[in-house]
Amino acid sequence: MVIADVEEFPGHIACSSLSRSEIVVPIHNKQGKTIGVLDIDSKELNAFDDLDAHYLEEAMRILAAEIYA
Repeated sequence: MVIADVEEFPGHIACSSLSRSEIVVPIHNKQGKTIGVLDIDSKELNAFDDLDAHYLEEAMRILAAEIYA
């Protein structure tokens, strides 16, 4: 999930009052079950995009493969 402006996202719970945008990427085990998330906040609006999501998802896939090898 790429959230350009956390103030416009219903139900958003900020980790910091300085957070303006956020990206959340799931982490899956070998069975495809979501076991966690990578959650990154930014002080800037629109700090993340689909390219960020793509590479962070790939990084989490590699990480999970190493952990659950």
